[in-house]
Amino acid sequence: MSKRVFVISGVFLLVILSVCVWRYASNSAATATEPVKSLPVVSVAAVSSGTISRTIELNGSVEAEKIARISSPAEGPIGDCRVREGDRVTKGERILCIGRDKSINALLSAAQANLIKEKDEMDRVIKLVENGAIPGDQIEIARSKYENAKAQLAKAVESRGDYWIVAPFSGIVSKVMVAEGNYVAPRTPLVEIFDPESLVIRFAIPEADSQNVRIGQTLSVRLDAYPGKIFPANICHVYPTLDVSTRTRTVEATLMDNIAMIPGLFARIRMDVQTHENAIIVPAEAVIVNAKGDHVAYVIEEGKAFLRKVSTGIEAGTIIEILSGVKPGEKIVVAGNEKLKDGIAVKLMETQGESGDKKDSSKSATLSGEGTL
Repeated sequence: MSKRVFVISGVFLLVILSVCVWRYASNSAATATEPVKSLPVVSVAAVSSGTISRTIELNGSVEAEKIARISSPAEGPIGDCRVREGDRVTKGERILCIGRDKSINALLSAAQANLIKEKDEMDRVIKLVENGAIPGDQIEIARSKYENAKAQLAKAVESRGDYWIVAPFSGIVSKVMVAEGNYVAPRTPLVEIFDPESLVIRFAIPEADSQNVRIGQTLSVRLDAYPGKIFPANICHVYPTLDVSTRTRTVEATLMDNIAMIPGLFARIRMDVQTHENAIIVPAEAVIVNAKGDHVAYVIEEGKAFLRKVSTGIEAGTIIEILSGVKPGEKIVVAGNEKLKDGIAVKLMETQGESGDKKDSSKSATLSGEGTL
């Protein structure tokens, strides 16, 4: 009997011991798998001040500011075309002739003969008046007829000149729109001439930036005809009105470098339209937008991250201007801010830049646009 009680007691103690061991093992495992609480790690940068600019890129073309499109002043066939595209001409040089000028030649000869006749008649009347043969008022009548004959001759000479087209200025012939034998009516386009010294870069500024351009403003130009090269240029002319169809303002610029150009070259323009000096600048990733649509940033103070509401200005690529909310020298979170709450303790991973950096950092943003004329 006592042996049986001893066995039962042993089994009972063994069960109790097993339960104790199981509970201890469970508690140890749970303790081992619990995550170790740690501070969020963030990367920070020093708020600095410097120059920031907003830049736009536009398309334009090389065009001649001084160009003449000559039309026919008379009717007739083209008799003598002396130029081709690309020819250089000088001011007053004969370019082409409009034929069938026999009638004007006859009028010219008649006007010349009439002038000689009226001159002789006036001389005769003057002598008769001096001799007292006729009244003195006859001189005025004869002089009036002579002056009228001079006017008729001048008109005939001018009309004769209409049959020869001459260059209005020295330049290059860009278009010849007729050929010998073509019959043309008055005001028919004949020849186009441009002055190579008047070539400019012409482009269009969007309405939003139309008030941010001025004569003398500098910009950079890339020409597809000169790959890999960037040419500095100055704005030389700004049109006074907007194009109502495109809502753009036409602008002209001249290159500072003297390079060979021809009309029609494609140009790519890059220019600053807004620049702020001594601006508060932070990395663009430091500014986030919350659920309410506000711009906010986290500033580190004594190992904690504090939420600040900020207002922004120019955004230039990887940096952004802060108008209010932070001050130069403060440390601002640039990475890891998505895990933060206002006032939470953090661990700093690295600092980009140094607090109180006195060097200006100038950046520019690029906005795409086109200015096709």
